[in-house]
Amino acid sequence: MGLLNSEQAVLAILANIFFIGISFYALQALMLDRIIKKNHVFQAQLLFILGSITIGSIVANFFLNLTAWSDQLQFFFN
Repeated sequence: MGLLNSEQAVLAILANIFFIGISFYALQALMLDRIIKKNHVFQAQLLFILGSITIGSIVANFFLNLTAWSDQLQFFFN
C-alpha cells in the first residue's frame, strides 16, 4: 500500500533536512583552509552551506526514489 500525498510530503521534508544536516557535518571534515583565500570567511561558509544542500538533496532524492520504487515492486509480482 503506497503512502498518501501528505505522508510523502512529510517524509520528503524530513529526509531532506536529515541528509542536509549529515552532509554539512561530513563537509566539516574537509580542510579547505589552504584553498580558500584569507578574509573570505563568509564566502567559505556560504560554500559549505550550498554544498551541503546540494549533496543532501541528491542523497535524499535517492532514498525517496528508492522507497517509491520499492512500493511499486508489488505490482511486478502480481
